[in-house]
Formats: sequence, structure tokens, C-alpha cells
Amino acid sequence: MKTLNDFLDEQLQDSEFREEYEKIQPEIEIIKALVKARISQNMTQQELAEKTGINQADISKIENGNRNPSLKLLQKLADGMDMILKVEFVPKPLKR
Repeated sequence: MKTLNDFLDEQLQDSEFREEYEKIQPEIEIIKALVKARISQNMTQQELAEKTGINQADISKIENGNRNPSLKLLQKLADGMDMILKVEFVPKPLKR
């Protein structure tokens, strides 16, 4: 049985798929960071919603990739988790 990583590795061999996959990586990284931060604080989406005034359904949409949050909204979420929002620019890896 194939794992998800095996399947992804196969799909990434297709240049069109790889290009689209790479385009969404910044969004995926934000989602993963948000979920990881919330879980590290032992908070449910509902608890985060109560601390921030952001609707729980909206937090769910962000975490599921169905809504792109603004920096202002990400800052509000960070504040609700007693965290600092950090955005950084890093060089792309060299292509060979």
C-alpha cells in the first residue's frame, strides 16, 4: 500500500503538478504553523475563538485552507495564543 508521501513523490515528478504544489507552499506553511501553535497552547478552535473574538468557523476555514487570512487576522490569532507573529523572507534553494 502506498503512503501519502509515496504518492506525493510520484506526483511531484510531473512538472505542472510540482509547479502548482510549490505555489501553495506558503499557504500550507501558515496553516501548519497556526495549527501547531494552537495545539502547543492546548487550545481548541473554540477556545481560540473566545480569546480573539474570531468566529470558530472562520478559524476552521483558515486551518482547512478555505480562507486566506490577512496579516492583521494572523496577528490577532497570535495575540490570542500569547505568541509573537513572525514573518520572514528566506532565499530560495539553488536550482540545479
